[in-house]
Amino acid sequence: MKHKNEIYKLLKDRILILDGATGTELQKTGMPAGVCPELWAIENPEIQKSIYKSYADAGSDIIYTCTFGANRYKLEEYGEKDVEGVNRRLAEMAREASGKNTLIAGDIGPTGHFIKPFGEIDFDDAVESCKRQVRGLIDGGADLFVIETQMDIQEARAALLAVKETDPDAFAIVTMTYEPDGRTLNGTSPEAALITLQSLGADAVGCNCSTGPAEMLKVIRRIKKFADIPLAAKPNAGMPKIVDGKTVFPMDENEFASYAEEFRNAGVNLMGGCCGTSPLHIKELSTVLKGKAPVLPPEGGVDLFSLSSSREAVITGRNNPVCVIGERINPTGKKKLQAELREGKFTTVRKFALEQRNDGAAFLDVNAGMPGIDEKETMMSLIDLLAPQTDLPLVIDSSDISVVEAALRYYPGRALINSISGEKEKLEKLLPLAAKYGAMFILLPLTDNELPAKAEKRVEIIKDIFSKAEKSGYRKQDILVDGLVMTVSSKPEAAGETLKTIAWASENGFGSVAGLSNISFGLPERGRINAAFLSMAAFSGLTHVIANPADKLLMGIKTASDLLTGRDKDAAAYIAYSQKNSSEVSEKHSQKDEKLTPEESIAQGIIEGIRDDITDIIQKALDNKAEAPFLLEKVMIPAIIHVGELYDKKEYFLPQLIASAETMKKGFQLLEPMLNQEEGSGKGKILFATVEGDIHDIGKNIVVLMMKNFGFEVIDLGKDISAETIIMAAKKHKPQIIALSALMTTTMIKMPVIMELAEKEGISCPFMVGGAVVTREWADSIGANYSRDGVEAIKVAEKLLSE
Repeated sequence: MKHKNEIYKLLKDRILILDGATGTELQKTGMPAGVCPELWAIENPEIQKSIYKSYADAGSDIIYTCTFGANRYKLEEYGEKDVEGVNRRLAEMAREASGKNTLIAGDIGPTGHFIKPFGEIDFDDAVESCKRQVRGLIDGGADLFVIETQMDIQEARAALLAVKETDPDAFAIVTMTYEPDGRTLNGTSPEAALITLQSLGADAVGCNCSTGPAEMLKVIRRIKKFADIPLAAKPNAGMPKIVDGKTVFPMDENEFASYAEEFRNAGVNLMGGCCGTSPLHIKELSTVLKGKAPVLPPEGGVDLFSLSSSREAVITGRNNPVCVIGERINPTGKKKLQAELREGKFTTVRKFALEQRNDGAAFLDVNAGMPGIDEKETMMSLIDLLAPQTDLPLVIDSSDISVVEAALRYYPGRALINSISGEKEKLEKLLPLAAKYGAMFILLPLTDNELPAKAEKRVEIIKDIFSKAEKSGYRKQDILVDGLVMTVSSKPEAAGETLKTIAWASENGFGSVAGLSNISFGLPERGRINAAFLSMAAFSGLTHVIANPADKLLMGIKTASDLLTGRDKDAAAYIAYSQKNSSEVSEKHSQKDEKLTPEESIAQGIIEGIRDDITDIIQKALDNKAEAPFLLEKVMIPAIIHVGELYDKKEYFLPQLIASAETMKKGFQLLEPMLNQEEGSGKGKILFATVEGDIHDIGKNIVVLMMKNFGFEVIDLGKDISAETIIMAAKKHKPQIIALSALMTTTMIKMPVIMELAEKEGISCPFMVGGAVVTREWADSIGANYSRDGVEAIKVAEKLLSE
């Protein structure tokens, strides 16, 4: 295993060349469809070694091991349990074939499952699964690791933690795969992925697969300006087409390599090829980039404060508007919220999260500390709820170090800790945890023995804490200094000392934060004092404020302060806020918040994905004499259709779509016994299957769930289904549509085979196809109907049935 500093040294001198595709190369050598590529490679070692060697000879500095699918979940599909052994042998073969001057990257691909809080796999189980791969790859002689083709940021985090916890000195590359809309399947933006992964300890981040070079360049350019680390790119040789029954990638080596200089200029430091690229592509790429100086990340990192949720990045800084940290998800003084948390319910939390986002919060402070509950368990439940629901990053607020640790490990983004002080236990225990998980933190300038009243003493404590944080890898742009707000009713000089502290932090490169409510404690008309103090703090350089964003006076003063301090270019934010909060808009907002009818509550529950409460809401409507058929057809189905529309508009993403679909499913299960036999099942019958050789069925399962909730009768055959089995099922069930899914270029060619067999057997129903590698153009070429996701699948199915 190479120490990461050795690889960083290489990257300073030149662009490192990665290898090309493995799957398409194995196909060329005769690997049959439907086999496990990793096990077939072990059974045919000379073939696999020849592929490794051909890339090394073509100029690859780094060769990926053929272990993309060698994880526990996928190998078990083929009856193989020796995960470590499979990974070790394939790494040994790479080392034997590639020579001593080529680096071997242990390749970790996706499991084919979503990880909690987005799926069914426990996060720590996913970490342990990856550790088995990591151990085998290390034993086999891997020099570094690559975690590739990731569509779920939580799975990428699990794999990265597995590497770092097994060997902290290992160099780890993480590359995500993006859809045509510029997001992962799970809705993560490139900027959010970069910030999450580089803060967690990735040594290089980038993208692979999904697109050709032109589209991938856009992603690289987006993330370069926020990257503290090298960037990696592995585009496909264009998008696949079917020619004479075979999958073909249209881009030859010359066209592929013609993009190399643009990638270099965009800031790529490691480059190779993905699907459809061959040793010829890599040789040409190597020739073009040989001797070209790389564009390196800035020394000391990018001077920005950055947090991320599972979907979005939030970039702040001294020249950006003051960021509001929403303070409402905190049970202190909130009897209704306390009662709900004791019962394990989160209706008010969900409401507070949505309202604070709509009112202008940039982050959400989350606190679960109260008597009578398990704080750690409740905090994890809050993350389960909020991570899929909101695109705002979370602030983890707890005095219990074990709660903070559990939350940081699980949260699928870069969080902010509230807070780390100069107290001995906090420094000794919490600071290393914060560094391990890459969290930003609020620095609270107090110690075990002192709550300093004067700014000068606070500055001394800040310097002391920062000197310790630096040793853990922290920079000033990773820290927000708390101005330490005290009440002016008892200490008239308190405001001035806080403002001095904030000004010092700003002048010395730190971010800053203030919790406003203390300043006015014990005084009348507190809102005026808080707002006035905020404007003074903004002038002193304040970057973040903990407040209630529903406070219109406060938010109005904030936006005015941003304008007056030059942080709001062209007064855009001030004008937008003023328009949003005009009397007419406020009146509409007020009307919207009036008490909902039971039917409106059901619709809202499905739209917002309120799984836990939907049965209670529906039961209330039934108790109010509502008829089950009416609720299904006039309330629930229109609500799920609206969810689809939000998904189409990119206002909703996959986690929200799944939450709404599962809410619909739960509600339907309650109503089903009360419906007539024909209710909810008269739209038509559809047979679903993932084709033979493809053990990925995430996308198909989501589409099936959506179709069932729209009233279709669905026969789901599962994954890795042969053409013969599909045709036998079609004869038995007589569906009106057969739907096929494939996620790999090596298996999509099964689709026309199934269609030809259906025609021979006299089955004349239409086919609908989809999956990550399937395009509309390709579907047209084989005479099938295309759907890119569950929402479009419903529209296509309805159109086909109406015809």
